[in-house]
Amino acid sequence: MNLLKKLSIMILLGLTTIGMMACSDNKAENTGEKVDEMMQDAGNAVEDACEDVKEGLKAEDPDC
Repeated sequence: MNLLKKLSIMILLGLTTIGMMACSDNKAENTGEKVDEMMQDAGNAVEDACEDVKEGLKAEDPDC
């Protein structure tokens, strides 16, 4: 009985660990993609604002 109890606990812990690893990889990947997208959007917004300012100042080089 003691061996069966230990084996059951080991199997349960193993399945729980595998389940947690599978879930965390997907969540981490999705979070990373969202962060990348937000950083890209922020960079584009800064560049657009810079170009608008240069246009308003009638700068020779409108690119930032």
